[in-house]
Amino acid sequence: MIEVSQPANMGLRKTSTVSKVLAPRPSPLTPTPYPMPTPRVHIPVLSAEVLAGLRLSPGDRVADGTLGAGGHTRSMAEVVGKEGLVVSVDRDPEAVAAAEVNLKGLPVMVAVANYTELPEILAEVKQPKVKGILLDLGLSSDQLDARERGFSFQQDGPLDMRFNPEEGGSAAEWIAQSEEKELADLIYQYGEERFSRRIARAIVQRRQEQPIRTTGELAQIVRRAIPGNPRAAKIDPATRTFQALRIAVNDELGSLKKALRVLPDCLERGGRLAIISFHSLEDRPVKEAFRSDERLQVITKKPMTASEEEIARNPRSRSAKLRIAERIA
Repeated sequence: MIEVSQPANMGLRKTSTVSKVLAPRPSPLTPTPYPMPTPRVHIPVLSAEVLAGLRLSPGDRVADGTLGAGGHTRSMAEVVGKEGLVVSVDRDPEAVAAAEVNLKGLPVMVAVANYTELPEILAEVKQPKVKGILLDLGLSSDQLDARERGFSFQQDGPLDMRFNPEEGGSAAEWIAQSEEKELADLIYQYGEERFSRRIARAIVQRRQEQPIRTTGELAQIVRRAIPGNPRAAKIDPATRTFQALRIAVNDELGSLKKALRVLPDCLERGGRLAIISFHSLEDRPVKEAFRSDERLQVITKKPMTASEEEIARNPRSRSAKLRIAERIA
């Protein structure tokens, strides 16, 4: 049986199985119920490399800032054993609810929270310093494949894209409310899309006729706005625009920037911070922060990438890059 902390103490409590706190804003530690999701299918990337890089041992305390389907959390929990602890957070309430089933019997505590809130959560569970912290950035396969979450242009669904459906506005609301120049700048900056102005103009023209509410509608608008034959393109023409909207809706780069400032202080001396990124907008600030932060020493001079064998098993690992730094001061 999974125990949930009560509003009276607002705390995370370790049980013989899994502890969780499901939290809407404003408090990251206020319990709230969510329906049990379907089983997770996401395959964690660079799992062996993460474990080797963090140098975990039985009894260690560690944090996973991106719980997702729980693959990395499970691997770390199996290493640290019953005398250790993994504190895992995720912005997605469904991911946290799934942990009730997928991580049963392991020394794990989970909470609905942004990984930028790890300092407060670790302090709450009286583990202010940990041996290692992992961030696996971006989107999970489960989120991408869930039509109702609105992340993918490969199947039609509501244009949402929020990691936590209770936080902020949806992608449909962003599109409806943003000025044309704001949309163009967003798509160019976060999607690195050279046809951003044409796409923004097409979006504004369409929304003047009717609201854009689904992923299918948006994908078609983008494809028609980009010159050339979409079938001849290496990637779907809608890819960069969808990436840009998702990053903006969830303030992903803002969260990453803050995490790079605050998470090193959560590491014990000799503890390591491991971050997996999937595109240059994520990897660049990680690389720069690791090199410039006087608290850290870079362990991976070049990012670790997936082997050919892993890519064959999990094609989505192709773009993954793992960087690791160790706290020295």
